[in-house]
This record gives sequence, structure tokens and C-alpha cells, in this order.
Amino acid sequence: MSYKGNWSKRGEWLELTPGKVLLSQPDREQAAAKWLLETFGMPEKLYRKLRHEQGIQWRGDRLRLVLFPYRDYGIEPRWQELHVLHEDEFCLVVNKPAGMAVHPDQESEETTLNHVVAAYYEAEGIHTAVRHIHRLDKDTTGPVLYAKNEYAQLKLDEAMREKKIVRIYAAIVQGRVGQELKVIDLPIGKDRYHSSRRRVSLTGQAAITHILSSEVYPRASLLNISLETGRTHQIRVHLSHMGHPLLGDSLYGGPALFSRQALHGERLLFHHPLTGERLEVQAPWPQDMMELRELIIEGS
Repeated sequence: MSYKGNWSKRGEWLELTPGKVLLSQPDREQAAAKWLLETFGMPEKLYRKLRHEQGIQWRGDRLRLVLFPYRDYGIEPRWQELHVLHEDEFCLVVNKPAGMAVHPDQESEETTLNHVVAAYYEAEGIHTAVRHIHRLDKDTTGPVLYAKNEYAQLKLDEAMREKKIVRIYAAIVQGRVGQELKVIDLPIGKDRYHSSRRRVSLTGQAAITHILSSEVYPRASLLNISLETGRTHQIRVHLSHMGHPLLGDSLYGGPALFSRQALHGERLLFHHPLTGERLEVQAPWPQDMMELRELIIEGS
């Protein structure tokens, strides 16, 4: 569902103009509830919360919702330069650099992308929790999507579950990948002998990787890949299992021709959580990946 009418953000309120049909109903509160749940597509969990907190109001012909309440970031702001690829009142997409995790773990005090996004919000006067919708491996570059309010988070999380958010990757792998390799459908589980590794396992979770296109050179191949599922290390595990580990991916047997795994998120495609507009966000290749591509081409 999506909203095609006029809307505006006024402080913590989202103001909508649902139209004369709704205004003409004898019980506008009941009509608003039905419209929000069935036409507007508000998650029932959020509707009940807003109703309990008196966050749904009429003002003349406008229906007002508290979708932008003041919220703590939930993480310490730490300033670093941030490459913003897309931003509006509901979504933020940033280009994650290599060597930076998306979120902290209990064993490290390193600055993560979430720390940096919190600092960006602070600098821009945005008071909302830092909510990433998906992740990338620490050494993978590319776009990461953030929800700027709870409504957007619920809608985008639902889109992730329904596989409506598409991520396209560029991977440079060892060897010549045959044109016949289009889909890798192999379950992935933990490696009992190595806590950081995953492996193809019959008892693992379903995992499907699509190879959309390939450029094949004598010693390496450049692949464009999309994921139908989002398992940990999925691309790395699948390609290594097929005999084509990513260059630089020492964890999965890749040749040490690169300082990290040669994997970059090129494009992110999703529908805007409010308007339903189809958005395509592109992330430029990092310099090291461009240099590696030239190296494998020259090496041919």
C-alpha cells in the first residue's frame, strides 16, 4: 500500500489530506481508523501505539500523525565523513566504506557506521533513533538503508521479509565463471570448526544467490549478483563453494591479490515506505575496486 495524496512534516507531526469521502463520514474517528489500516497501510502495531498516546488527531481537513517524535539516537555519535546517497524525511541511504562494521558488537570499541550516522543526525538537528534496515560485511562497501522513524522501519522491515528490497553487488572472483552458472541454491550454516566462518550445509538455512551478468577474463571474472536471501557471508560462501572465491577473501580461500574481499554493493532498489515510489540508489565503485578491475583486464 502507498499514499498518493499530499503530505507535509510539521515538527513531530505528519499531516495528510485523506479527502472528502473520509471527511463526510458521520464518525470521523472510526473512519480514520479504517482508512489508516486499510488504505494508508499503517502497521496495526503502530496504529495502536499512536492511538494510545493520542498521536492521531484531526485539524480541519487534515489528519495528523505523530510519526516524528523526539528520540535518542541509541548510540554514541562519533563524527567521521559520511557519504549520503539518498535522504528524505523517511529514509537515509549512506555509502559504507571498507573496514567499518554497520553496528557495534560486544567485543570491539571501534567506530561503526551507526556511530557515524548518529553524528550526522546530530549535526543536522535530526532527533531520531539510528535504525539500519540491512547490513553489509565489515569489508564490503556499498549502500546501507536507514529508517528515520518507526513507521518507515516497520514498512521497510516488512519489505525486507517479503524480499522487496533488492541489492545488486559487483564481485571480482577467481577463475572463469561459466555462463551457465545463473543460480546458486545451497543452504548455509555455521562452520563447527571455525566460529567466524559459514559453509554450505544440508542442515543450514535456505540461501539463493542469482548471478545476473558476468565479464570473464583468463584468470578472474567480474560478476553482478543479487540475493534472494540474506544469509551471513552468503555471496562469499556460495562462490567459494563453486570454486570461485572472491579475490582477497582469505577467510574463504580467495587469492591474496587484494586487501579485502572484492565485493561492492552497486545498487539498492526499494519502494518508498510512504509514497510507494520505486527508488534506485547507486553507489559509485571505491577506488581500490576500480584499480583491481583494471588489473584483471590488463592481466588478460
